Amino acid sequence: MFVSILLLIGGVVGLFYGGEFLVRGATLLAKRFDISSMVVGLTVVAFGTSAPELAATLAANLDGFPDLALGNVVGSNIANIGLILGATALAYPLTTQRRFLLRELPIALAVALLLPLLLLGGGMVRWEGALLLGLLAVYLVLLLRADSDVLSEALEDEGEDGHDDVPLPVPEAIPSGLRGPFFVAIGVVLLVAGARMLVTGAVDIAATLGVPERVIGLTMVAFGTSLPELAASLVAALRRETDIILGNIVGSNVFNVLAVLGVTTLASPLPMAWEPVQLDL
Repeated sequence: MFVSILLLIGGVVGLFYGGEFLVRGATLLAKRFDISSMVVGLTVVAFGTSAPELAATLAANLDGFPDLALGNVVGSNIANIGLILGATALAYPLTTQRRFLLRELPIALAVALLLPLLLLGGGMVRWEGALLLGLLAVYLVLLLRADSDVLSEALEDEGEDGHDDVPLPVPEAIPSGLRGPFFVAIGVVLLVAGARMLVTGAVDIAATLGVPERVIGLTMVAFGTSLPELAASLVAALRRETDIILGNIVGSNVFNVLAVLGVTTLASPLPMAWEPVQLDL
């Protein structure tokens, strides 16, 4: 049990810093190729904060623990709303724009309703994973097209330090032009290692205590993989950037279903009985 707890803690730390390194590296690469940081925030950063969920969910499903995989996604979405939105609202009052209520929020609700419909048939198969990834591509294209005017206006007032929230150590010997690939490589390694440790520790604890894998996924694993979203949202709350908070939460929930479950199911079918998960959904 002691070793399992150490694996669990080590996995959470690996996933947290892996997500930070991955987002930072991708942002540096985007700036190097003159891609706007707002576009990066809508795509790379949103996916980067969901990268721990992807790593842990994919590892759990490939290792033969589909209950843990689905529990992580559903639990992370619940934590995004209940924990992260609640914590940041306590830190700073949240306000939003009309277009958020009329566009982003209905999309997030539609994606949330899509998941139980796909699971009614007894799990998900590869074509459903491909469907989710296709919907993700459509969502991103429509989002960027609809925000093209907003993006161009925001870029005029945007500084160069928009993504320097967390200082990360960089060896001085690495040239500035290679720091982006360096961060990405370290982030991928940490995510893979952290996901493996987290899943192994969680499964061992579940077996020792007699707790179902689904419950472990909904609680410990889900909380651990939601740490990047929590950290980013609390920093945004301290800086009074409420749009970043709401965009992070809604975007992460959309990515968790469309990207995380899409990639996971495309890699290997996700068998799942409807009865045990209907309450969680």
